[in-house]
Amino acid sequence: MASNARKLIPSDPEKVMVIRSVTPDIKTFSTPFLRFGRIAIGGRGTAVRLQSGNTAVFSPVALTPTVKEEMRALGPAKYLVALDAEHHIFLEEWHKAYPDAKVVGPETLPGLRDKQGYGKIAQDKWVLLKAKDADAKKLTVDAEFDADFDLEYVHGHGNKEVVVNHRKSGTLIEADLLFNLPATEQMSKSGLSPTGGLLTRLFVWLNNPRGEALSQRRLIWYGIAQDKKSFNPAVARIASWNFDRIIPCHGDVIETGGKKIFEKVMEWHIQAARKST
Repeated sequence: MASNARKLIPSDPEKVMVIRSVTPDIKTFSTPFLRFGRIAIGGRGTAVRLQSGNTAVFSPVALTPTVKEEMRALGPAKYLVALDAEHHIFLEEWHKAYPDAKVVGPETLPGLRDKQGYGKIAQDKWVLLKAKDADAKKLTVDAEFDADFDLEYVHGHGNKEVVVNHRKSGTLIEADLLFNLPATEQMSKSGLSPTGGLLTRLFVWLNNPRGEALSQRRLIWYGIAQDKKSFNPAVARIASWNFDRIIPCHGDVIETGGKKIFEKVMEWHIQAARKST
């Protein structure tokens, strides 16, 4: 782990992590996280057991003793997925524990990790998702992974988002594409308020999907979607998937009604994609 990344994580993740079985095949590992050391947005890793009995882990968090026990019960990690250019801090730790696992992420991630001082992961372990394949609708990890998940690479997003849908449970798993703040569950063991402080309250206002969600819509349209030509059709493809639940990395899990919320927040992009076809 890069030295500067240590400042971003709790000193004792074991004490403050909330572990929950969302379905018999899905576990979430929710932790406190302060963006810039001040803004409470939380963090979350998600593990999903595949039909094969192996497990895919998305945005891995600290591999604590309890997390290891939960993984033994769920199944061996076959895929370690960095859902974007930010959610990769613990990849090296997990890959040491599961050296045969494939490491999935955006094509820009290995170079970014090198610049930030993270330990190297062998080149033959990477499955890198490429913009050209996303645009051509030819994204794939392998047959085992593809059998369980819809997959999209939103490279028009500033953080290069990887988004999946677990088809069996209708669960969308994503990192920074959509927030559902405040991070109530994630901050619940930290002793810190998920809405305390001016900066956190401002961030919650900007990044929640309630009501018309105009603040989050505008933030994404005018700021986050850096390349709408690729962003819009990617989001429209995600909206075509069959899902009801959303597990975000930041904020509470949306247990039901997730597709309607996604369509609401991304409405302008979906409409723009339809007009361009």
